[in-house]
Amino acid sequence: MSTVSEQTAVESTESKVEHPIAPYLRMDRMPHIWCPTCGIGTVVKCYATALGEAGVDLDKVAIVSGIGCTGRVAGYMNLDAFHTTHGRAIPFATGLKLGRPELLVTVFSGDGDLVGIGGNHFIHTARRNMDLLVILVNNFIYGMTGGQNAPTTPLTAKTSTMPYGNFENPFNLPHLAASCGASYVARWTCLHTRRLTKSFKEALGRKGFRFIEVIAPCSTLYARLNRLGTGFELMRFYHDNAEIRHDADLNDVAIDFQGKIVCGKFVDEERPTFIDLMHAHYERTLGDKYRPMPPEGGWIHE
Repeated sequence: MSTVSEQTAVESTESKVEHPIAPYLRMDRMPHIWCPTCGIGTVVKCYATALGEAGVDLDKVAIVSGIGCTGRVAGYMNLDAFHTTHGRAIPFATGLKLGRPELLVTVFSGDGDLVGIGGNHFIHTARRNMDLLVILVNNFIYGMTGGQNAPTTPLTAKTSTMPYGNFENPFNLPHLAASCGASYVARWTCLHTRRLTKSFKEALGRKGFRFIEVIAPCSTLYARLNRLGTGFELMRFYHDNAEIRHDADLNDVAIDFQGKIVCGKFVDEERPTFIDLMHAHYERTLGDKYRPMPPEGGWIHE
């Protein structure tokens, strides 16, 4: 048997082992405020792993979040980060990308923030094919502000503002993104950590409006209001009911209450981005007078 001093030495050594994604996080802000069994931390882990595997220059990465549970991501990641106002993460990120086009800009926020309050920005930025990676964590409810009905709440599901069941048709987010012009569209759950990491890594290497929806559990509000069980039971539900169908007909990937969750990569196309089209336009109209952006970013002013 080991002595007390030997056991203390082992514990001391183990406490010095750094978590693999610690360099990507602001460790001075830990522990985080997310509830036990919340899926947002898992999504952050997958994104950080993807950044490492892709070998991107972290000095060239910026992350933008709005308000809500997922909106806290910007404050926890050790990147140039912007925690913006409710529903305004995408327009803020658009301005950042236009001003500093060399940056890899990721929008990381929730369903209520991005397609509820920020819905109009979402559709028009997809229409423009702005060069942004948009990660939307969908837990079917407004989690931070009291469990109100969200634009993704399935029919018949209960929320604090619809205690007898939701009767508003929810968004089919992959269909919405693709129909508006997104060049990359995918959906995974928090259970699919390897596939989600691979999707993040792939999207980091693409251009245009890249949209990844991640279905994540909210055991504190959504699951409790709908009597869905523990966080473990929610993950088991994903295991039993997620169906991977790449290139699926997006009319068929809507999510019903406690129904099948169709996952996969649905759209992956190469099309000119907003900035590409802007350059092409001014080169045609201004000719030699046009001064494009230098490779290191920024604008040339005369």
